[in-house]
Amino acid sequence: MLGKIQGKQLCRYVPDYVLFDLETTGISCYYDEVIEISAVKVRNGTIVEEFSELVNPGRPIPVRASMVNHIYDDMVAGAPDFEEVLKRFLAFIGEDVLVGHNIHTFDMKFLYRDCQKYFGQTLTNDYVDTLKLSKVAFPDWRHRRLSDLAEYFGISTIGAHRALTDCRINQQVFELLAHS
Repeated sequence: MLGKIQGKQLCRYVPDYVLFDLETTGISCYYDEVIEISAVKVRNGTIVEEFSELVNPGRPIPVRASMVNHIYDDMVAGAPDFEEVLKRFLAFIGEDVLVGHNIHTFDMKFLYRDCQKYFGQTLTNDYVDTLKLSKVAFPDWRHRRLSDLAEYFGISTIGAHRALTDCRINQQVFELLAHS
């Protein structure tokens, strides 16, 4: 939801949450834009609803970004702008705890920026970063990419780097991290 104070980062499992992921035109929350946002709503560890929309960033998608996420200009040409999509995303998440991989240093910054930009308020939902949880669970690992965790847990990564697929992968990772 929207308000004056940003949500807190939690470092624990919650059974009811919304796991989300963004794809963007690049890695800077100062210069880049969201081009896809997806989420899965989870109740008692089971996905009960999904949300996924492409976003027109209002400018060409850099080739480097398209090489990673396989989202191209023609795919977003008729898509709505992020203000419209963000309204629907906020309605979808409600007051749920948000979960995602590396969201503390990446995805949340885009959401905070754009909630302030479009609505003059910040996102107040608490959140759990599976990257932080993986550092606790696997302190000796050199890398803790979502693909590393998926491989460790035997989860397929076919279709990775598209937001909804990454949500489905990370939802399984979060459940397995919590119960291992």
